[in-house]
Amino acid sequence: MSEYLILIYGDESKLSNPSPELMGKMMKGHEDFAKNHGASLRGGNALQPTGTATSLRETAPGEFVVTDGAFAETKEALAGYYLIEAANLDEAIAIAKGIPSPNGGLEVRPIRVFD
Repeated sequence: MSEYLILIYGDESKLSNPSPELMGKMMKGHEDFAKNHGASLRGGNALQPTGTATSLRETAPGEFVVTDGAFAETKEALAGYYLIEAANLDEAIAIAKGIPSPNGGLEVRPIRVFD
């Protein structure tokens, strides 16, 4: 079995103040996902909006510039993630399809293992 990180992206402008119906639908979707794929789940969290992010860029060895905001400005921001275990990429994609992402999309990436 391998581990995969499923990154959940969304349009923050549409998710900043969701209607109670949309929020309820999304929460129910995540609850259903956890119920249906609990054996594969290794972790996951929702993230605060990009306005709360702090980015660091190394400018020289040991020297950093620290700025407020996300590392990259994009229309769809990283909103959360799940860490899962799956037999292969096809199984990881099948699991990811159960994650609600009404205003964005998903990215499935294998976890790198160092020997």
